[in-house]
Amino acid sequence: MGLFSRKKLDEFVAPATGKLIHLDKVSDPVFSQKLMGDGYALAPTDNTIVAPIGGIVGTVFPTKHALMITSKHGLEIMLHLGIDTVELKGKPFEMFIKEGQTVKTGQKIATMNLKQVKDSGKDPAIMTIITNSDAVKDMGEFSEHDVKAGDQALDIAVN
Repeated sequence: MGLFSRKKLDEFVAPATGKLIHLDKVSDPVFSQKLMGDGYALAPTDNTIVAPIGGIVGTVFPTKHALMITSKHGLEIMLHLGIDTVELKGKPFEMFIKEGQTVKTGQKIATMNLKQVKDSGKDPAIMTIITNSDAVKDMGEFSEHDVKAGDQALDIAVN
């Protein structure tokens, strides 16, 4: 990419330490079939959650299992912590952000108690979903591998 390139890229990072996995591998068909949008998933091994991209925090769900971030190029990103974790009514989560706040890529935004999630029979997979897929020009590609929170995950070209 040249110095004067007009290509708009949003650079995404791993929202936690663990294994970066393709979305079609998660156990929930709403995510694996990309019904909410495309993106990537992560099988976490650590409780710390960081912002997968910088932007403005939109909705933080009252149950703290999901939140929205709008990137500088207008991508609407849902960060979904675990599968069916809405049923846990916020217990395994602590949020360090609020709606309307600007966050930096890789900034610590939450914790998820993996033991509590697993002990309640839930899958702790973290999904990073672009909900306004029409704004995506190119999803980019990645190979599944182990990552640390904040490691580069995926570059997405924006229309």
